[in-house]
Amino acid sequence: MLGGAIARGLAEAGAKVAIVGRHGERGADLVKKIAASGGTAGFFPADATSRESLGKARRAIEKKFGTASVLVNAAGGNDPAVNATPEHPFESIEFGDWQTHFALNVGGGILLPCQEFGPAMCRAGKGSIINIASVTGHIPAPRMVAYSASKAVILNLTKYLAREWAPKGVRVNSITPGWIPSEYNRRLLLAEDGAPGPRAEAIFRHTPMGRFGEPEELVGAAVFLASTQASGFVTGIDIAVDGGFLAQTI
Repeated sequence: MLGGAIARGLAEAGAKVAIVGRHGERGADLVKKIAASGGTAGFFPADATSRESLGKARRAIEKKFGTASVLVNAAGGNDPAVNATPEHPFESIEFGDWQTHFALNVGGGILLPCQEFGPAMCRAGKGSIINIASVTGHIPAPRMVAYSASKAVILNLTKYLAREWAPKGVRVNSITPGWIPSEYNRRLLLAEDGAPGPRAEAIFRHTPMGRFGEPEELVGAAVFLASTQASGFVTGIDIAVDGGFLAQTI
């Protein structure tokens, strides 16, 4: 959802976009939408938690478009099995479930894609990596313990890679979205009829702009970070697109 909005935005800005993911139907539909708007895109099936699968996708992308100059890491999700709740407290979380969650959000969300695509960027002497973080990585959210922890790792690893790869011409930054309803958190935020639930109302009270964000509101930050002309001296930063959520205290 967030990755799709960013892909469309980058395509509108003139980028040739490679969509990488497990869901072929969704990927093909996104490619069609980008093409209908005059953009260029292709879908490349891959499992973000598999280095081998990502490698196959990278080689196919290079054959079609050349070496990637921008990498947006948007894979991730929120698994109810690792949400600490009164009925399922923190101490009852199974370590195997925790590992599986981190394999997706950290392994697929930053580690493996950067390992697979980053070296080619370094050899080319240029590139921009954009990692999708979360406000919960800054301030852990109730009932989202593993998700919050995994997003904190993304923020930290972004800074590490920024230092590591800056001498090689590769910039690494992150975007922190605020609360945006998605397929992963919709049940936590909205009632069955789609109206804001109690959790959403609490979020609105903590968000100075008093509303949810929209996926399309991430596009400006992504285009800025992707552009060498606009952000060529920018690396190791996090841009919060959160309606002021992280600025609010009481």
